[in-house]
Amino acid sequence: MKWNLRLVAAQRGIWKATELQRRLAEGGLVVSAGKMSGLWSKTPASIKLDDLDVICSVLGCDVGDLLEPEPPRRAAMTNETAARKV
Repeated sequence: MKWNLRLVAAQRGIWKATELQRRLAEGGLVVSAGKMSGLWSKTPASIKLDDLDVICSVLGCDVGDLLEPEPPRRAAMTNETAARKV
């Protein structure tokens, strides 16, 4: 999955992680600076559904705006490996 938090936030005029962190706290989700940095700069390995719900509420978006399917890496590697064997 591709994590589009920064893109969605930017589309709503939020350019800094600290600004989103403040808005999330106002929405009831207190996020540590370390966790906010991780959410802002990379794709999280996991995220609680309740947290995702608050993020979507604060940003006025749907889950599909934040998470975008990508082709499976394993399948791509398998196909690439199979092509080399031919």
